[in-house]
Amino acid sequence: MSKITIKETQNPSILKFEFENFITNNESFEFKNIDETKNSPLAQQLFYLPFVKTVYISGNFIAIEKFSIVEWEDVQDAVADQIEKFVANGGIIINQSESKTKKQPITVYGETTPNPAALKFVVSRMLTKSPVEFKNIDETAASPLAKELFKFPYVKELFMDENYISVTKYEVNNWDEITLELRTFIKQYIENGGTVLDESLIKASAEQEKTKNQNFDNLDVTSQQIINILEEYVKPAVQADGGNIAFDSYDETNKIVNVTLQGACSGCPSSTFTLKSGIENMLKSMLNDENIKVEAVNG
Repeated sequence: MSKITIKETQNPSILKFEFENFITNNESFEFKNIDETKNSPLAQQLFYLPFVKTVYISGNFIAIEKFSIVEWEDVQDAVADQIEKFVANGGIIINQSESKTKKQPITVYGETTPNPAALKFVVSRMLTKSPVEFKNIDETAASPLAKELFKFPYVKELFMDENYISVTKYEVNNWDEITLELRTFIKQYIENGGTVLDESLIKASAEQEKTKNQNFDNLDVTSQQIINILEEYVKPAVQADGGNIAFDSYDETNKIVNVTLQGACSGCPSSTFTLKSGIENMLKSMLNDENIKVEAVNG
């Protein structure tokens, strides 16, 4: 049975039910009522629940917006169980043959980041379940889109996560000279059915993540607390800026926390300030230890 993971969103009325694998073929769907669910038997079934207002299906998740007659904590487990059973019994999530008759246009827009050398291109579609970084064209075996983007002479590094691509450029060009070209290329590439990322080719990183989770239980209590603080309080903020932060190690003797910076955060002039003023102070306060220091292993 496909295991469902329940995840909160920034909107308390909307909850995400994530699958272990992608459930749509590079397409996104939104259903406002049961009459619109002709090509989604699962969405149709979900609308029989009286509190379901809107159903979104994209990438590896189903997001449901509820009416205020119930609280998610009272019904979320039952909804996840219903979705799991539906899929286990061979139920169809999206009828792909019907959906392909209508091309799904996407939007792409550029968003500035604290790093002047990096721009975040936000796509109206899920691109990847796990963050992935490309330092050069030789690393792009899993991403045909990244390979194409490296053919632009001004592209230095790429980082993808959820629904965005962070592009770090060389100084040779200004953003106002290249933003439109990049945005148009990404939009047309995805709309024409180009492969953004082959998840099967980045299984190695997924396995590493699994190992990392298993190792979590073997870590000292302070390291576990640091990881939890980074995941809950820091990651959402740096992801919003087009980057990522990952725990590397904690030295109990000199109280140094080592982290890895990715995407727009890597090489960002303000990242040192963020590490020292933001993250370091947060850890000092939450762990009640003024001697803690934070350093980037790749900064």
